[in-house]
Amino acid sequence: MTSAQTTSASSNASPLTIRLNPADNVVVARADLLPNTFLPGERVSTRTKIPAGHKVATAVIAADQPVRKFNQIIGFAKDAIQPGEHVHVHNTAYGDFARDYAAGAEARPTQYFTGDARATFEGYVRANGRVGTRNYIGILTSVNCSATVARYIADQFNKSDTLKGYPNVDGVAAFVHSTGCGMAGSGDGYMNLQRTLWGYASHPNFASVVMVGLGCEVAQLSYLLDMYGIKPGPHFQVMTIQDSGGTRKSVERGVARIKEMLPDADKARRETVSAEHITLALQCGGSDGYSGITANPALGAASDLLVRHGGTAILSETPEIYGAEHLLTRRAVDPKVADALIERIKWWEGYCARNEGEMNNNPSPGNKAGGLTTILEKSLGAAAKGGTTNLAAVYKYAEPVKEKGFVFMDTPGYDPCSATGQVAGGGNVICFTTGRGSVFGCKPAPSIKLATNTPMFKRMEEDMDINCGDIVDKGVTIQEKGEEIFKLILDVASGKKSKSEELGFGDNEFVPWQIGATM
Repeated sequence: MTSAQTTSASSNASPLTIRLNPADNVVVARADLLPNTFLPGERVSTRTKIPAGHKVATAVIAADQPVRKFNQIIGFAKDAIQPGEHVHVHNTAYGDFARDYAAGAEARPTQYFTGDARATFEGYVRANGRVGTRNYIGILTSVNCSATVARYIADQFNKSDTLKGYPNVDGVAAFVHSTGCGMAGSGDGYMNLQRTLWGYASHPNFASVVMVGLGCEVAQLSYLLDMYGIKPGPHFQVMTIQDSGGTRKSVERGVARIKEMLPDADKARRETVSAEHITLALQCGGSDGYSGITANPALGAASDLLVRHGGTAILSETPEIYGAEHLLTRRAVDPKVADALIERIKWWEGYCARNEGEMNNNPSPGNKAGGLTTILEKSLGAAAKGGTTNLAAVYKYAEPVKEKGFVFMDTPGYDPCSATGQVAGGGNVICFTTGRGSVFGCKPAPSIKLATNTPMFKRMEEDMDINCGDIVDKGVTIQEKGEEIFKLILDVASGKKSKSEELGFGDNEFVPWQIGATM
């Protein structure tokens, strides 16, 4: 599926349904359809009520034959499905089938904007040359045992008037989690946590960071310092509760250190920089039948624009591109990149098998209520967030993203956990599409919420930044909506608050990916 296909499909759709590709044997209902409703252009009538966003068969689909949407297989008929029938979980099942990965077959040169044509934003240029979109002071924790102390330290600033004297500081935020001990001191889980902590500690959206440990945990601060060559200084301080003399003394010590950091942090000023310094994390959650038709491809168009302006877009949520990975490998810049993505898919298949799970355990109940039937259908829509440019690199969870352009990071589909990895990798803005109405924020990176449909946008307008439902309602093109999203990305990167920031979200969404036994 491409953005161009979706644009064309939307503009040619009948008033009652959306046909995404001439080869499809289903169409999508624009609104709730009553039984015996004739569908102009499809020459069929509905046999039952079809909820908005759900699928209607337009031809006979024999038992065990594929159901096609986006001109891709999204499942197989359990029994014969007749024209006009509701196509959903009751008569459609997930099924595996061979895919042609065709590494690099669709890779094309990217037409970059250069010189004065390149977009700019107002960002914080740090001493190491990296650019932030926000100016926080962060309190990181090595272990759950130091979580309460970290929150108490943050409360001293967020529940008082102290920060009013520092108008250029966006806030003091504590990042606490549930692991750091009772885990192996090596392996995937340990390295995920270490990469996440280092990624946040060095993130350009922080002016300064204080890291708080207990002292006896598995995730020793000394290991982090040694592994990444970190030297404490004016902008990075470490402390443990045991060495500080307990809870009260640790809180006092942490507060004192942050007070020392505040004057220098407040000196930071935004300056005009190229859009190449934006690293955009792409997320979707609470998806529905419109996600792959409106918001996701529109975000894909915005991602393409960002890449053309020299920036980076990170697609993630590996379980939610499962079944659509062949669309990404075909855009890989070389076979090694394609192989890296396939290796991650196979790792997940083994991971699920070891834990007695299945990769096809998605969509969630909310996704299904919104019209998504199988993980294949959800994945095809989710992958659209990545636009159409070449896949430049594949990263493990929370690895530093160094390649410019469109890249993939291996993460779970669970949104807070996935976004945590993306931010650790360098994401300094997040765009999050939702059809059911997910609420989310992710300090220190601002999160922009994109609604897939107009009714939900109107119902939750205080949480949603952009309505993509007008692609269906008013014929707005995917490209036009992508340009609107791209402009808002630049504005938010320059300091405009997103809706989730205005609501105060972001302190509780730090969720490092835990792998392995809790011991």
